[in-house]
Amino acid sequence: MNAAASRELVESLFRAAVEGADPGAATTQAVAKISTARHQRLWLFAIGKAAHAMAGAAATTLQRSLLNIAGGLIVAPEEAPSPSATVLAVRGDHPVPGRNSFAAAARLADVAAGMNSHDLAIVLISGGASSLIGAPLRGMSEGDFSHLYELLLTSGLDTREMNAVRKRFSRWGGGRLALALAPASTYCLAVSDVIGDEISSIGSGPCVADPYTVKDVIEILQRGKLYQRLAPSFREHLAGTQRGVVPETPKQTHPAFAHVTSRVIGNNRVALDAAQAKAVALGIPQVTVADATIAGPAAEAGAALARALIERRTQAGGEASVLICGGETTVTIPHPMLTPGLRARSESGAMPPMPQPRGGRCQELALAAARVLSEAGDAARGITLLAAGTDGRDGPTDAAGACVDAHTWDAIRDAGRDPAAALTAHESYAALDTAGALLRTGPTGTNVADIVIGSIASAS
Repeated sequence: MNAAASRELVESLFRAAVEGADPGAATTQAVAKISTARHQRLWLFAIGKAAHAMAGAAATTLQRSLLNIAGGLIVAPEEAPSPSATVLAVRGDHPVPGRNSFAAAARLADVAAGMNSHDLAIVLISGGASSLIGAPLRGMSEGDFSHLYELLLTSGLDTREMNAVRKRFSRWGGGRLALALAPASTYCLAVSDVIGDEISSIGSGPCVADPYTVKDVIEILQRGKLYQRLAPSFREHLAGTQRGVVPETPKQTHPAFAHVTSRVIGNNRVALDAAQAKAVALGIPQVTVADATIAGPAAEAGAALARALIERRTQAGGEASVLICGGETTVTIPHPMLTPGLRARSESGAMPPMPQPRGGRCQELALAAARVLSEAGDAARGITLLAAGTDGRDGPTDAAGACVDAHTWDAIRDAGRDPAAALTAHESYAALDTAGALLRTGPTGTNVADIVIGSIASAS
């Protein structure tokens, strides 16, 4: 199998993974099981990268049952028509909240205020919701809130830890949407982009009680070396919570949660299983889905996966082989960030984006793997590795990830770039682009974390 065929194989398996995690199909099945009464007014909320697909599936399912939707709101990263005349669709900002997110958060408050105890709300959450309806608590600056997201994105913390911090200061995170919807009955259905499927972490858990205490959050911030870089009002909020003068985030004992039913309807494992089924259907003799999730620093994970594939090749006996992994790695940007208040605001009042290296965790993982494959020489012949985000966007780039082999590292060097310097500077995007290694899928309409697929071609 030549390099082009190997790349087509791993890309086809990635497409199968994304299709297997179709949020529409999962939503249709879940909504069909919700018990509704004719006298109830139904409200539909969908927030996240999969919002349009989930809302469309839910609306179709409800309409087939001759149920009317009284109102609702869809918030997604891109604009698309609403599936119901009574449900408003708006665009939020991602990955850092801005004017659109602040407006969406305000609109969410307006819609939620129209509900009563006889109503039923269906809330559909997917990855990205934290930013799309991101807005600070009363008395906090929107600019400082955006700055917090920027700090977290380059901190090296994983999604669970970042959302534990975000929800602490967020208008709708940490179960606060459930409080606004109460006493209406609420069904929260989530597509998980969090490894472990902790539903309170998905989208910062707008309808789920927050299991993290202020002590937990301070420990996360200090471990990430972020505490002293927070805006003073945010540190004062944490200190006030420690003293008991500022309320904790809503906990499970709050009566509002008695009206909420929450469950995960899609996750990374569903995508991995779909990729595995596709590989088996293609007749690949050895197909393995890794038990352990990929995690930790992206470059270290990439190097480890490349070494694992090289070892697997020696044990494959010349047969074609595929290794499929899922998870989420991290990238820590070591350079100091600007402090809040020192950055100029635009005329609109929004904070300008903070300069960041161009690349994402999947691209950095792939570039690190490319170096190991290159150094292995003939031992890595026939190995191809794809690493990509199932949402179609890896970091602040237009690529989902990248696909590399033993020739990628040299191809970057031959194009006039230093791949080692790019890896050290977290500038993987441009380096991989020069070698034609980037994977561009566009938004996929789902988000179930990352997929890494390693292919070993047969010796024949």
